[in-house]
Amino acid sequence: MPKRRLCLLALTLATASCSEPSGPPPVRWSEQPSGTRASLRGVCAVDTETCWASGSDGTCLRTTDGGRSWQKLWISEADALDFRDVHALDAHRAWLLTAGTPARIYHTVDGGETWIIQHEAADEAAFYDSFAFWDHQRAVGRRAPPRPPDDAFDLLVTANGGQTWTRPTRRAAPAPLKGEAGFAASGTCVAVTSADLGWIGTGGKAARVLRTVDGGRSWQAASTPILAGWPSAGIFSIAFRDEDHGVVVGGDYLDPDNPLRNAAFSHDGGKTWLPTTRSGPAGYRSCVAAWPGYPGTWLTVGPNGCDESSDDGRSWSTISRVGYHSLAFEASGRAGWAVGSDGRIARITR
Repeated sequence: MPKRRLCLLALTLATASCSEPSGPPPVRWSEQPSGTRASLRGVCAVDTETCWASGSDGTCLRTTDGGRSWQKLWISEADALDFRDVHALDAHRAWLLTAGTPARIYHTVDGGETWIIQHEAADEAAFYDSFAFWDHQRAVGRRAPPRPPDDAFDLLVTANGGQTWTRPTRRAAPAPLKGEAGFAASGTCVAVTSADLGWIGTGGKAARVLRTVDGGRSWQAASTPILAGWPSAGIFSIAFRDEDHGVVVGGDYLDPDNPLRNAAFSHDGGKTWLPTTRSGPAGYRSCVAAWPGYPGTWLTVGPNGCDESSDDGRSWSTISRVGYHSLAFEASGRAGWAVGSDGRIARITR
């Protein structure tokens, strides 16, 4: 072959190789010292430098330097409380939600120097799962199991930044099925997006998704293919990346290596849910989150590892065997954090 044709062929192959999409870079996990051995269940990434985390033994942590150091915040008479969820607006303003007795919601406006109790359940049976905020004023939370004798889903809403938390009317949501409840494994069984859209995942006897389009004033239920039928199984986490695309994960936390029926996706705003089309996550999963900046990309974590989907939850691949309970990304997608047992924290980047 003439030398000129060889050069042209080489140039063509090189150009084609450079133009082929290579996909996003691999996920990087950077373990960070938390200074605690608590079981961490809640995490809220504010920006690339600020993140809050919460968990057992009254633990609330905050970083303002990207996780190079974590500050443990003291909360009066809270050493025995289990903070299953945390939501923060910035480095100063945050809310904490406790599971168990007493079930409370705390609020700080000074970076955790002082806290006030905004809400406390009146009965000892209360067990709050999680909450989610539309903005700095409006939020919705849920309690499990349903409160007798109403036999209704026990929800909480606020429209004034938590100064008052009220319960919607009994008829606001469909009646729960017998044995249907929820889980506080990661503080993510409640999700919201823009406007007035919100979703709640259930478990136990049934794995359903409750959906609101009016800011929590009314709810409709949709069935899902997630494993259910007994107290340890169901939906443990729900998330939406926009008004249409959502993912739920779960399974049976007493059978953590079971990879069957532990993830589903929706492309119609949660009206209907479909099972994974090929491979699913490699076991029970307690939290799922969309990765901002990478459309269609999701991460899900559980006690035996982490999985990634790049097709909006239709298929998954295992990328880590290290276990975590929860994860969250900040809005730009440049950083996220995962939290787990024994105070484990990792920063997630690409």
